[in-house]
Amino acid sequence: MSQGAFLGLGNPLLDISADVEQAFLDKYGVTLNNAILAEDKHQPIFAELVKDFEVKYIAGGATLNSVRVAQWMSQAKGVTGFMGCIGKDKFGEQMKTSAAADGVTTHFLETADHPTGTCACLINSKERSLVTNLSAAEKYTEEHFKGEATQAVLAAAQFVYSAGFFLSVSPAILQSIGQHCADNNKTFAMNLSAPFISMFMLAPLTATIPFVDIMFGNESEAKAFGEAMKYEDTSVKNVALELSKFAKVGKKPRTVVITQGIDPTIVVCEGKVTEYPVKQLAQEAIVDANGAGDAFVGGFMSVLVKGGSVDDAVKAGHYASSVIIQVSGTTLPSTPPGAF
Repeated sequence: MSQGAFLGLGNPLLDISADVEQAFLDKYGVTLNNAILAEDKHQPIFAELVKDFEVKYIAGGATLNSVRVAQWMSQAKGVTGFMGCIGKDKFGEQMKTSAAADGVTTHFLETADHPTGTCACLINSKERSLVTNLSAAEKYTEEHFKGEATQAVLAAAQFVYSAGFFLSVSPAILQSIGQHCADNNKTFAMNLSAPFISMFMLAPLTATIPFVDIMFGNESEAKAFGEAMKYEDTSVKNVALELSKFAKVGKKPRTVVITQGIDPTIVVCEGKVTEYPVKQLAQEAIVDANGAGDAFVGGFMSVLVKGGSVDDAVKAGHYASSVIIQVSGTTLPSTPPGAF
């Protein structure tokens, strides 16, 4: 991974994606446009998907998806890297092979004690619901992070990103990365990721936000954060403003980026609110929305890594999302098919 590269730290998951009926969602009590951690009642989902549906296996997890898209957008060697924990099993080997094929340099901790994490991607009416069984992904250790090889990878990166899902693994590691970025004038980006993060992990989230230079999220995640913080005004614009005003470590002002599907993307920095319209696709061109938010982050960060502006980064994010929602899951064409 070259100097100035984009490094992701997150939960590597093998996505098991399938189109399902509403009755299947109802059976397991899951809702569309949401992401949850699997409880005991959800454990049969994975085997049932494989047994009864036509599934696709995709190397994923939110952070890795964003890194893969950033690599795809850049079309240059050595631009991206990823760290996380996988199992020593066939799914883990598939993760390594798939990431390498996408051009991402991986720095995995491998454990023989837990299987590689999986995510059931349930697609219905072009929307998705994600049910995640973390398994090995939540076994990433501070020992591995503090190792000489890992620290060398961190030292080589100028941009580091993690989805909020990693808060369930180690807020301390995220805060250590944030402090490293602040001390070395690098950029640390994070994502609100899912409503349950704000609902059930508010303390570690708010303890980590001061280290975040760029905070991503979508409208439902922003609303959940506003409600958890008990803001009187939980509109996207106000929550984005409040997030931008959070205490900040380091010299960089915080940029908050909230996507709203087909509605304008909201960007707030130093009190300035900017709205970026989204080009709408014909409904028949949309396959499913799985991975759209991850793709936006990947497109956005690919421009920043090259030294581009926030305006161009948003355009790239919109472009990457538009490509992803026209394919199944987060499968990527061999090269970006057009200019954004």
